[in-house]
Amino acid sequence: MINFDEFKKVELKVGEIKTVEDIEGADKIYKLTIDLGDEQRTLVAGIKQHYPDKESLIDKKVAVVTNLEPRTLRGVTSHGMLLAASTPDKSSVVILTLDKDIPNGSTIS
Repeated sequence: MINFDEFKKVELKVGEIKTVEDIEGADKIYKLTIDLGDEQRTLVAGIKQHYPDKESLIDKKVAVVTNLEPRTLRGVTSHGMLLAASTPDKSSVVILTLDKDIPNGSTIS
């Protein structure tokens, strides 16, 4: 368990997926460009097997953790994390999207 003050340290924002690219040699991850309103960031997300149609992800509004330390995967540095729900065995993964339009960069709480 974490207390509320620890939870408040996590910065969650609305982002819009602008581009989705394959990463050479990677069968599980995509390179995404996310519009966070005042900036664009590169994220690496392990959703490729669950979203084989890259075009279906374009323009989706998603929840993004924006204050994680960068992490390099397959030579691509990820500057945040896309939030998703999954079954315990990861056989089904669904990205978290918003049900109404709100500006990119809006705070999620």
